Amino acid sequence: MDLKLKNKIIIVTGGAKGIGEGIVKVLAGEGAIPVIVGRNAADNQKMVDELAAAGYESFQVVAELTRPEECEKAVAAVLDKYGRIEGLINNAGVNDGVGLENGNYEAFIASLHKNVVHYYLMAQHALPALKESKGAIVNISSKTADTGQGGTSAYAAANGGRNALTREWAVELLKYGIRVNSVIVAECWTPLYEKWIETLPNPKEKLEEIVSKIPLENRMTTSEEIANMTVFLLSERSSHTTGQLIYVDGGYVHLDRALANS
Repeated sequence: MDLKLKNKIIIVTGGAKGIGEGIVKVLAGEGAIPVIVGRNAADNQKMVDELAAAGYESFQVVAELTRPEECEKAVAAVLDKYGRIEGLINNAGVNDGVGLENGNYEAFIASLHKNVVHYYLMAQHALPALKESKGAIVNISSKTADTGQGGTSAYAAANGGRNALTREWAVELLKYGIRVNSVIVAECWTPLYEKWIETLPNPKEKLEEIVSKIPLENRMTTSEEIANMTVFLLSERSSHTTGQLIYVDGGYVHLDRALANS
């Protein structure tokens, strides 16, 4: 299916690794020009070089998105290079384990900046260009907003915020023809997930336990599966879909997990 994304300029925050990397590769394969925005210049450039070797155009902007002024600079850099923006995928963030018992004010606020404040700022700064293009926004979110996890109050709050902003923006931006949706991730295998698993006392056993509770096929979601849905929602092929929270999770959140072992 042609998603009609050829030559469209799409910003992907955190696009150099994990889910973001998967999204960037799918965008490039659809003929879009992904712009990778992230803090690590070497990681960003590695992704650009990999795409160039495969014959795809991309661009990268180095930005520490926890700093509000760098969100503005990142969008300005894209406009300076291309003069337009057709889509924004807010993806950057990390489950940083700032809980209620072990957290504090400073850590909580820092986590919100790391995980949701830049979603707002990137959208705000890109909005004039998105109005011109009648572009779309997709926010990547997490099941922690629905299920809780324990020990990660700030990340759960940030994801609740991501979901609320998705529906709020969908309403506010109706008049501009800008669609806004969210893809909700549960158990997806990424380098960050692997790093987290390895911190646990019995990582192999814990991973097996988690996988056994994923109803569809008893396996982790792949970053490509998240990417496929994200890029579809960004495209004109989902032209009458807005304000939706789409769960790409093998039924993990909403299906009875007893089904996984039936």
